[in-house]
Amino acid sequence: MNSTVMKKTMYFFALPALLFYCVFWIFPIFKLFQYSITDYNGYAQSFNYVGLSNYKELFSGSTLGNSIGNTLMYTLVSVVVGNLIGLGLALLLNQNIRGKGFYRSISYIPTLFSAIVVGFIWSYVYMPDSGMIASLLRMVGIPIDNLNFLGSYSSALYSIIFVEIWKNIGITMIIFLAGLQTIPNDLLEAGRIDGAGKWKLFRNVTLPLLATSVTINITLSIINGLKAFDFPFIMTNGGPGDSTNTLVYSIYKMAFTEQLFGKASALGVISFFIIIVITIIAVLTMNKKEVSA
Repeated sequence: MNSTVMKKTMYFFALPALLFYCVFWIFPIFKLFQYSITDYNGYAQSFNYVGLSNYKELFSGSTLGNSIGNTLMYTLVSVVVGNLIGLGLALLLNQNIRGKGFYRSISYIPTLFSAIVVGFIWSYVYMPDSGMIASLLRMVGIPIDNLNFLGSYSSALYSIIFVEIWKNIGITMIIFLAGLQTIPNDLLEAGRIDGAGKWKLFRNVTLPLLATSVTINITLSIINGLKAFDFPFIMTNGGPGDSTNTLVYSIYKMAFTEQLFGKASALGVISFFIIIVITIIAVLTMNKKEVSA
């Protein structure tokens, strides 16, 4: 088979995937941009083009700033805390300890549950009077007056972030664990012979060789944080007030509750660029560190 026929055959086999990509990715993005400059309400057959008025309204209101702030905080805490805990678990379960296979499985189990199941379970755990946390505190004699994790403006967002970390910690741990198992023992043994302590070995040998795993985990954590919707929707409906109102939840609320589909599309466009820019910056930064390591 000559090269021309091979190229045509390759294009033929790639065509279904390309059509799928265009129909379910390129076309929806095009429609999103189109609806963002209209007053479309989501169900009417006709709509009017209103130019950039949807964008002006978003930038002049408080919804955009509050949603961006909540989303960035959600992302920052889940990235930093989630990766630190995941790395700590991976380091611990990479040791030659008894029953480590069992502990690895236990750590990974939360990942297997759907977000809906996890959200409902933790909603009951956080219940002020009859939840698991309140019951445990009452058993040990700790007063639980005014204990309302999801009903407090100051604690609701962080309570949801904890659930996000708990659910995804298994994936983070497994990726770090896979990276740790690729590190040659000879390097670590050579460092010990040279007199390096545990912290020096970790900082100068283990961590640089985990650069790829760090990049993967941070990128996944950033994407999960920036598109956070399920737990704010299931556990608090964006409340109390607007304390857990993330970007994606704001888009849902505008489109399907307030029936401001055009305005929601404008917020979707803004969110699209925010997510793209932050992800690209993070990936480029991590890639530079990976190369230097």
